[in-house]
Amino acid sequence: METKNGKRMEKTLESGRSFRQNLLAMLGLCFVLIMVALDQTVIGTALPTVVAELNGFDLYAWVGTAYLLTSVITVPIFGKLGDEHGRKPFVVAAIVLFTLASMLCGIAQSMLQLVLARALQGIGGGMLVATSFASVPDLFPEARERLRWQILFSTAFGLANAIGPSLGGYLAQYWGWRWVFFVNLPVGAASLAFVWHFLPTIRHSERPPSGMDWMGSLLIAAALGSLQLLAEWVPQHKPVFLLAALGFSAVLSFIALLFWERRCKHPLLPLEMFTHRVLGPLFTLAVTMGFCMFAILYYAPLLFQGGFGLMPNEAGLLVTPLAVFITVGSILNGRIVTRLHAPNALLYVGLGLFLVSALALTQTSPATSHAAIAITMVTGGLGLGMLLPNLTLMAQYSIPRTQLGVATAMLQSMRMVGNMMGTALAGALISNLYVAKTNAMLKFHRTGQWSSWLDDPQILVDRAKAAKFLKAAGLDANALLMGSRDALISAIHGSQWLIAALLALSFYLVRRIPPISIHRVADQPIE
Repeated sequence: METKNGKRMEKTLESGRSFRQNLLAMLGLCFVLIMVALDQTVIGTALPTVVAELNGFDLYAWVGTAYLLTSVITVPIFGKLGDEHGRKPFVVAAIVLFTLASMLCGIAQSMLQLVLARALQGIGGGMLVATSFASVPDLFPEARERLRWQILFSTAFGLANAIGPSLGGYLAQYWGWRWVFFVNLPVGAASLAFVWHFLPTIRHSERPPSGMDWMGSLLIAAALGSLQLLAEWVPQHKPVFLLAALGFSAVLSFIALLFWERRCKHPLLPLEMFTHRVLGPLFTLAVTMGFCMFAILYYAPLLFQGGFGLMPNEAGLLVTPLAVFITVGSILNGRIVTRLHAPNALLYVGLGLFLVSALALTQTSPATSHAAIAITMVTGGLGLGMLLPNLTLMAQYSIPRTQLGVATAMLQSMRMVGNMMGTALAGALISNLYVAKTNAMLKFHRTGQWSSWLDDPQILVDRAKAAKFLKAAGLDANALLMGSRDALISAIHGSQWLIAALLALSFYLVRRIPPISIHRVADQPIE
């Protein structure tokens, strides 16, 4: 726009900041999101190459576990600190820490060094998750404007998830696995430049920052850390006494946390959030969605490769529509929700689409066309795209702006807890069902001597091991492998029926959420 004397003037938004300033700040946050999402997706396809070079298969799982363990502990802590001190300093510190840790991962000379660097990277990742999502309502208090800008977030996240697995395989094969981590360096530098110059420091409370609840932080670390390890080790059939000790530690830490937070003057977790008539159902719904989403993301590829006998790249192509259409669903959601008085109706639509996808997966077989499977994944992605953004939106519009960071971080933490539980419990269910069905099949064929070969479904995706079995078992080998594939398909179908049941029950949670007007600036007290 121009002034009377003809001088050009930047368009200024309601927040007092120009369109250009907000665009560049959002681009910086998008780079942050791309960096975290890429790191979570590229590592999986490169891990076998990493283990082959560093000779540390016993620490294979800890490359992922170390990251999850530190990030899930960090999220609620920095959600609170961001509310008290403003989010920009922690976003900047997190970018620097995450980028530095990525470099340390890339130069690691042993699996132990890599695991320690991944733990450091998880701290940075947790800080980024806790602060970057809550920065969006800081920039855009009004719902319509915020939803338009969040399309950038959804697009960045979807693109990173879509290209991550392929990029990881390409880098590991042609550039070396270390570039899987070095690729974060230019992205981190770009995000730091944008955030440093264009993300404003916004602090909503006029009171001086309160003291940090370090005892609450310690108890959260103990509770979530024990839960994370329990979730990781249950499918690995660790000793019962160790699993029982972790379970006891998690329960005791949660009880102590409740006791402490009720008496703490400035609690890290305001417990009234869990009994809030909106946040309580939203947190439970976030756990359920995290459970169901990861139970599909982790085990659909196993169904396609181990059960249907597809090549890894074919299985990857079938799963990709799920990640891509989460982005498409989020964009459609942003276009629709601003036309509604309350977004509750879209929760029913998203949940219904996700339920249809889970039910369809229970009916897939090797004879199912790839087009039908892709449509199933598209349906699930659209459902999640209409669910996940609205959970965040409704949480942010149900609490005072001074608690945006805590509420957003708690929602992310609940989803991460669901991720852990979904991966572990679905894995334990699949493993037990598979072993039971495989042993029944071997007993029927009177070939129980091959149970040591077939009790682990790894043989169904490891072609070298399968070739050895075919040579050792002779004439019966093909029939036994086909029987094992059928057992795996049946076991994974069982886990999908569990997901479908949880999704059906989730309609009750949606019904408990009262209508929330998003056409205002959220600043109401917690009830």
